Amino acid sequence: MNEIRVLVVDDYYSIREGLATLFAIYDDLTLVGEARDGYEALDLCARVYPDVVLMDIFMPGPDGIETTQIIRARYPMVNVVVFTNATDKAMIEAAVGAGAVGCLLKTAGIDDIADTIRAAAQHQLLVEHAS
Repeated sequence: MNEIRVLVVDDYYSIREGLATLFAIYDDLTLVGEARDGYEALDLCARVYPDVVLMDIFMPGPDGIETTQIIRARYPMVNVVVFTNATDKAMIEAAVGAGAVGCLLKTAGIDDIADTIRAAAQHQLLVEHAS
């Protein structure tokens, strides 16, 4: 299986660190960067060229929806999966409208997270996934 380069964007260190640990379990997923806000995410995208961005919605600076829109405009081959606690349908629709290929709730299990990243890397449109 090919390497999938992932950028994690979340303002909570514990989420970023937990996901970094998760990626060490899977041979095909490589963490290429961690950002704590939209500004860092945009900077890192320009430097590390991820295949998939796992993006929180609520964070300082440009939020995840605005950052997703900018990433998709600048880097159309980078797929964004919104990774959130938000269950508001309008919020999820806004994220998909901004260019996210799907949304994944933070309650998802590790295999679901890995499978969602793999699907996003294959440019598959995903639906909200809850566990």
